[in-house]
Amino acid sequence: MSARTIAVVFLALLCGASLAIGVMRANPGNAKGRVPMEATVPVVVAAADIARGKMVVAQDLALREWPKDLAPPGALSEVQAAVERAAIGQLVPGEPVLESKLAPRNAGRGLAALIPEGMRAYTIQTSRVASNVAGFILPGNKVDVLLNLKGTNRGEDRTGGGSTTTLLQAVEVLAVDQILESPEENKVDPKQSSSVTLLVTPDQAAKLDLGQNMGILTLSLRNPDDSAPADTEPATITQIRYLQGLPKDVPDGEPRRPPEPLATVPEISRTAEPPRPKWIVCLRGSHRGRVSVSGGSDEPEPGKAEP
Repeated sequence: MSARTIAVVFLALLCGASLAIGVMRANPGNAKGRVPMEATVPVVVAAADIARGKMVVAQDLALREWPKDLAPPGALSEVQAAVERAAIGQLVPGEPVLESKLAPRNAGRGLAALIPEGMRAYTIQTSRVASNVAGFILPGNKVDVLLNLKGTNRGEDRTGGGSTTTLLQAVEVLAVDQILESPEENKVDPKQSSSVTLLVTPDQAAKLDLGQNMGILTLSLRNPDDSAPADTEPATITQIRYLQGLPKDVPDGEPRRPPEPLATVPEISRTAEPPRPKWIVCLRGSHRGRVSVSGGSDEPEPGKAEP
């Protein structure tokens, strides 16, 4: 073997050794032939679609290894921790099952499991509520509740015959009729809907009961991210007439013209004496008479002499 060949082989071995040393220094975990593994934790995920209000069973769940740094807060780590609990919201396959998305184990199933502690579910039994926005009110939406009252005695009713007030704001819809989950077409047939169930406090439930028995309840749909209370005022028929330039005190609903201004008549005192007339003495031959300056006379007719 020539000296040139030996030099080439030596340089090749030297370059290979240098490259290996550099790689080992850059990644010390490979020094013993092991690839470092990222720390993981077990996370329970949904293995199938789980509808809102459904009781979760073991067949609906799966256990997956999840990067520890990426595991969502509140994720369950054992399948048995989620079994026999109702789902508060819909779960899709692969979605981590969180503690906040499941009802307590003793909460039962169906609508009752969706009601948090201290809250109430109140159902409005009227078809007008569901059809107010053409069937677009769905479970999980936020709505305002409006109360319409009719006037009973227009002589004493300052509303002019009726009013509409915002009774509640930003309340959650638990169900539309018997539907707990939003349909795929994101719309409920208004003709088939007869009730809407709302998630309210006990005080709000009392207001809804009174409003439903005394007037008509309707709903207005809110943006899901809009929970701020709105500064609203009751709308009355009197207010609407006033804004339109009509008189406010119309008892029978028919607009009328305002009364014409009356001419000012000087008031005459009843105790004041009438003004005394002024007289002019007239002589006609042997006849004498008097004439008032106003043109009238209370003297004897001509020909009769004044005594």
